[in-house]
Amino acid sequence: MTATVMTGLSVTFATGFLAEITSISHSGVGARSVLETSHAGTSTWRTFTPGLLQNPGTVDVTIWFVPGTAPPWGDAAETVTITYADAGAATFAASGFMFNFDVSGDLEELHEATAQLQLSGSITHTP
Repeated sequence: MTATVMTGLSVTFATGFLAEITSISHSGVGARSVLETSHAGTSTWRTFTPGLLQNPGTVDVTIWFVPGTAPPWGDAAETVTITYADAGAATFAASGFMFNFDVSGDLEELHEATAQLQLSGSITHTP
């Protein structure tokens, strides 16, 4: 396995929204619930089992904000594709939607926005 440098990264929506990304975080991938199986007859140690449903996670991206470009606030989930060009165009694609969009900026600095995406269902990975 070869580590890669984060360049050439893009996140695109089926509706065509594309932004210049400065950072990304994909968290909670594969997370699932932990179910307690302890009962009144259990002694000494509690017992647990993994839940069956996995969570595809959330993606937080920081982008350069262009005021004339509206974020994709759709009423339904759409295909979200994350492409890592530096890794030979590896992609992660899943159904998802944007649920939060924050804009910030300082005097004489470029405007940034942080978008939070909730993925839904399975993730398709293409090496």
